Amino acid sequence: MTRRAKIVCTLGPATSSEEAIAALLDAGMNVARMNFSHGDYADHEVIYHRLRDAAKASGKALAIMADLQGPKIRVGKFEGNRTQLQTGQKFVLDAGWTELGNNERVGLDYKELPRDVKPGDLLLLNDGLLTLSVDAVRGEAVHTTVMAGGELSNNKGINKAGGGLTAPALTAKDMEDIKTAMSFQAEYLAVSFPKNATDMEMARQLANVAGEPWRHRTQLIAKIERAEAIPALEEILKASDGIMVARGDLAVEVGAASVPALQKRMIKMARELDRVVITATQMMESMIVNPVPTRAEVSDVANAVLDGSDAVMLSAETATGRYPVETVQSMSTICIEAERADELEFDAGFANKTFARIDQSIAMGALFTAYHLGCKAILALTESGSTALWMSRHNVNVPIFGMTSQLTSQRRMALYKNVRPMLMPNFADRDEALANAESLLVANGVLVSGDTYAITCGEPMGHPGGTNMLKVCRVK
Repeated sequence: MTRRAKIVCTLGPATSSEEAIAALLDAGMNVARMNFSHGDYADHEVIYHRLRDAAKASGKALAIMADLQGPKIRVGKFEGNRTQLQTGQKFVLDAGWTELGNNERVGLDYKELPRDVKPGDLLLLNDGLLTLSVDAVRGEAVHTTVMAGGELSNNKGINKAGGGLTAPALTAKDMEDIKTAMSFQAEYLAVSFPKNATDMEMARQLANVAGEPWRHRTQLIAKIERAEAIPALEEILKASDGIMVARGDLAVEVGAASVPALQKRMIKMARELDRVVITATQMMESMIVNPVPTRAEVSDVANAVLDGSDAVMLSAETATGRYPVETVQSMSTICIEAERADELEFDAGFANKTFARIDQSIAMGALFTAYHLGCKAILALTESGSTALWMSRHNVNVPIFGMTSQLTSQRRMALYKNVRPMLMPNFADRDEALANAESLLVANGVLVSGDTYAITCGEPMGHPGGTNMLKVCRVK
């Protein structure tokens, strides 16, 4: 069985070599995440070229996702790089402190914290492992009591329970990194900590301007990790091309117990609005150091797939873990088993949906026809990839082949659930294009004599958004 859900792998020290990237592709990587929180332009450029070269050598479609760092809401550095905070002790977070921190006080990378908090607020440090209660704000100093102690080391993150930190989603570093990502023509740009649609609209404007020399338009992924993003979810989705369910910071701000239901809600809303959705954070965390996942991690990945995620993402597991290839192989197996057990039925209420666009109506007609006729495959001849995207929003157990002459569209479709991107020549003649598409799938062993398939295309050929024809064929 071919896997429908896609796998996003974060690259890092463990997977930066040509050999490691090729091994990840062979294991099942569909999207490579370049984490711009680490490294400089020269580092990113090397990885970018290795990714493109490896994908070309493998013959596989690979999308690149550039992930922006976002605001640095962190404590500063300590003497000896760390300190031990005891429950009940007093501790000061001081935006004006320029020396190394100690057991009583530490500086802040995030200078606005004294204006964002008030007595009674809870601050969660190091992904929620430490809890501080704000006692008072005096000038640039936030005086707190440690409610849950532990080790605090250099540059650990700060969250405010319930949200409310005013840091902008796009920093000066992010704006420079957008230029870098567009020079690489990254298919996806992930924006960290957006609070509303305006954050995403600003990112799109910057990306469009930066991509103009290459006539490149990237797809935007909003990382949902702030409490403020939840009530604004629909507007953020409409301003984006997809979302990432970034469960780490989100869990700290809204409470870990709230995340599973929010995950289901976000996935459902994204698919209803024809957006892609990635589920991320600690999916196979134990495999950073262990060769096999825990049973809880297996269930977590499987449930994300059953919820309808386009992709599941690996972070430190592939960036710095001991077993990056084995992790991807394990995740792929879990996805396949979850999909094997998923009893797919055509979406309830599908027949009552209305479509204003001809191309979207053709895409939905192809799904309906292929499902009820038991077609072996759906072939979507597409310039932009939109037809394949619309088809992939609905659960049908018929593989969708996004067939395009545009390399950017082929790479972009690597993230779409149940879509197999394929490059084909650009034909001006419709019948020649249809015959070539069938021949490609026969040559790849997808179709054999007697198989039926549905195929969509636009006439005249080669116009984005021009899909206006559906045909059902049988291989001779």
